[in-house]
Amino acid sequence: MKQNILHIKNMVCDRCLESVKNTLKQHDLKFKHVSLGRIELKDKLSASQFELLGEALRANGFEIVAERADKIVTDIKAVVIGWVYEHNQFGNKKLSEVLSQELHYEYSHLTSIFTKAEGKSIQSFQNKIKAERIKELLEYDELNISEIADKMGFGSAAYLSTFFKKETGLNPSQFKLRHSERKSLDNI
Repeated sequence: MKQNILHIKNMVCDRCLESVKNTLKQHDLKFKHVSLGRIELKDKLSASQFELLGEALRANGFEIVAERADKIVTDIKAVVIGWVYEHNQFGNKKLSEVLSQELHYEYSHLTSIFTKAEGKSIQSFQNKIKAERIKELLEYDELNISEIADKMGFGSAAYLSTFFKKETGLNPSQFKLRHSERKSLDNI
């Protein structure tokens, strides 16, 4: 293996990060940094280490990404999920700006690669992630609809409700009454 940076598919949450870190530790692989969709190792892996790590990661639902386009798609997903969950970190920047800045490609190039690989737009993926985040916040029942709308960057509770109904078929109140199933982010 020539590089010490690996791109990992299906890393979507803090538990995923911990799972991957534990896998690396179990295989005595030293790493500099683990983030959503990416591992930076201290040393290069031998072919056998690479294969063993790949098997261990697959056993936990992850996959090492080999193709350049797959790496970019994995990076896009990680940025989108981070943007949805930590929207306040990025200020008033649009997702397109954040993606271009973080991944060092023109947004049109990123969109083309993502749509070709996933069969849906980045915007569609972002909307699905937002809908799942809203479901999560509704289930916690700590914030009212207006507070969730504010936290998620919607102009009003009405706009959030319209968006949510379009994505899920339910308005937020109906969702709370039915306790509809949430989706795992790696299945979106």
